[in-house]
Amino acid sequence: MTYTPGGNPASSLDFLSLGALVHRLDSGVVPFRKATECLIHVSGGEYNCAANLSACFGLRTGIASAMVDYPVGELIAERVRAMGVRPFYKHFPHNGVTGPNMATVYSDRGQGVRPPVVFYNRSDEAAARLRPGDFDWAAIFGQGVRWFHSGGIFAALSGTSGELIIEAMRAARAAGATVSFDLNYRAKLWNLWGGPGKAREVLQRIVEHADVLVGNEEDLQLGLGMRDPSLGRSGSLDPGAFLSMIDEVVATFPKVKVIATTLREVQSTNRHRWSAVAWIDGQSFLAPQCELDVYDRVGGGDGFASGLFYGLLGGLPGQEALNLGWAHGALLTTFPGDTTMATLDEVKAFAAGGSARIQR
Repeated sequence: MTYTPGGNPASSLDFLSLGALVHRLDSGVVPFRKATECLIHVSGGEYNCAANLSACFGLRTGIASAMVDYPVGELIAERVRAMGVRPFYKHFPHNGVTGPNMATVYSDRGQGVRPPVVFYNRSDEAAARLRPGDFDWAAIFGQGVRWFHSGGIFAALSGTSGELIIEAMRAARAAGATVSFDLNYRAKLWNLWGGPGKAREVLQRIVEHADVLVGNEEDLQLGLGMRDPSLGRSGSLDPGAFLSMIDEVVATFPKVKVIATTLREVQSTNRHRWSAVAWIDGQSFLAPQCELDVYDRVGGGDGFASGLFYGLLGGLPGQEALNLGWAHGALLTTFPGDTTMATLDEVKAFAAGGSARIQR
């Protein structure tokens, strides 16, 4: 079973995402409240996929986002360029005092029995100001785009960001592109302006336009209002609860042809069991299981989505596409930061059953 994506292979872009760009301050294993130094990672769920598909998988990718014209924005824009991602920015001036701002994520990585801690400052975030009409979709998609992607974190930022996603999805479908959406339900964001009820209202309208959906059973339940699948679930790597929801999802959203998620069992901060599952046009696929020695878990889900999208764009059989996503997501947790440092050869080797033996 394979999935046939839309779009023309001769398009200007293989992949375009719409979302917020952020920078993450990472204090490593030191709790942030005790930190004396930190690393800076450029991130954003939608951007991560574009960066991964460019840097590891060699695709032509772009990001539509807000950009604030001040040094933090310049830092972020430099990293976007370095990852080979083509920017489409709505520019905002910075007043030097109150913003608008590029959002900041603060994190530590935890260690052993101590879990990671992540918190945010999204005050007056420029991306939350984005609204329909801010991008010339006719011109962007007129150059040819094979795949369009956005996600639930961006949808949760404001009352206008979800409307912008819908506008872009309509333009993408009209241009023949495949449309994907990562539910990425974040209660802290939705609770600021309506909670689960508002989330379902917005996300259901978005998913009506999606061909490919990424999200676990909690995302499907809280974001789309699907029934609670908890009864009968035997473990966190058991795909049964997720697969039991598929019929309801595709009956409600008939355009959806692919639904996928990672499966993760956290044994300690640095030790996870990892797998993934996908439903592709009526057939279910399960990835292998592996034990992860985690360096930095942030971005692993986006790493999975990137590898899966690459496989689907390449017309690979469903199992091969899923295994590429599983392998890339696993490798991404071995690097610092939210975006990939893996090579395509490393991903293919691990997907095919490779080991961690030294490469000489």
